[in-house]
Amino acid sequence: MSQGPRSGLAAVSSALLAMSRHLEVRDVLKTIVASARELLDAQYAALGVPDDHGGFAQFVVDGVSDRQWKAIGPLPRQHGILAAMLQEAKVERLADVRKDPRFEGWPAAHPDMSDFLGLPIRDGDEVIGALFLANKNCPKPDGSCGFTAEDEELLSILAQHAAIALTNARLYERSRELTIAEERSRLAHELHDAVAQKLFSLRLTAQAAAALVDRDPSRAKGELQQVAALAAEAADELRAAVVELRPAALDEDGLVATLRTQVHVLDRAHTAHVTFDSCGVRALPASQEEAVLRVAQEALHNALRHSGAEHVDVTLARRDGGVVLRVTDDGSGFDPQQTRRAGRHLGLVSMRDRAGGVGGALTVESAPGKGTTIEMEVPGG
Repeated sequence: MSQGPRSGLAAVSSALLAMSRHLEVRDVLKTIVASARELLDAQYAALGVPDDHGGFAQFVVDGVSDRQWKAIGPLPRQHGILAAMLQEAKVERLADVRKDPRFEGWPAAHPDMSDFLGLPIRDGDEVIGALFLANKNCPKPDGSCGFTAEDEELLSILAQHAAIALTNARLYERSRELTIAEERSRLAHELHDAVAQKLFSLRLTAQAAAALVDRDPSRAKGELQQVAALAAEAADELRAAVVELRPAALDEDGLVATLRTQVHVLDRAHTAHVTFDSCGVRALPASQEEAVLRVAQEALHNALRHSGAEHVDVTLARRDGGVVLRVTDDGSGFDPQQTRRAGRHLGLVSMRDRAGGVGGALTVESAPGKGTTIEMEVPGG
């Protein structure tokens, strides 16, 4: 008897810790649903986050295969038992959900469900979700409900912590959106300043070349060479800005493919030979993938624009349960301590901030004439 409460408390603790580890809303929802199903030993679990149009903005299930989920079809509407949990904000514990007068059926591919336990997830007075379980894995004599009052109490505790985790995840995502908006604004200003200056110089130099064509062809030739150099610099500025403004490729292609593509583009655009290699890296949370991409971009920018490197190598690999990004060049190098004291950081501060912001760490190895290695390590993957 003494083992039961301890094991139960350990299970609850594990579930709550799992919820607190994630920052992305989708990851939090999946963890809540999986934890609830495992904790209460149910066959199925689901959590719906309502939208403002009678449907669900997000709906996460556990216990249903991907093939089954695709066959079920569109997300459910807010009707029947789901509507009752969202609108009446009370617990629903039923011996057979199919016999409830509010039951309105489900698609043909939907798994068969009988006993049911559901309740709202609330943030103060606001209902922010509906969490439910079905088909308790236990004997059910005379068609009784397998879910007990103790299960109801446990799920209520889980829902309270789920509300905190979900609210924190939403706040994190909103904060991240604001950060992205601020960064886009900064990039817009930098793009305007840098490219506008280049284009202004380009225009003046082209005018000077036109004026010299007839009376001093050799000087005109020199001015035209300057026009070509300025145009190349402007193209580099635009290319760098476009790369930084388009992290959406991460959502479609993932980190490895996005990095490989960007390295390939840089290899073609610069005289330095730029290579990329990856080994055994799985998908990371979205925030970590974006941070790794940004650090790689900053390190590549430094290597290609400031170091005079002939070779730049980018690798992405697993290490001790984490993922390591490594950008190495054979350029002029620098003294990191002296650079920091002089107030010229070469983007090192922002790279360290990005790494630390996702639970990672950044190290810099460099010396004058010895090249530079930027290494970023993040957990997971």
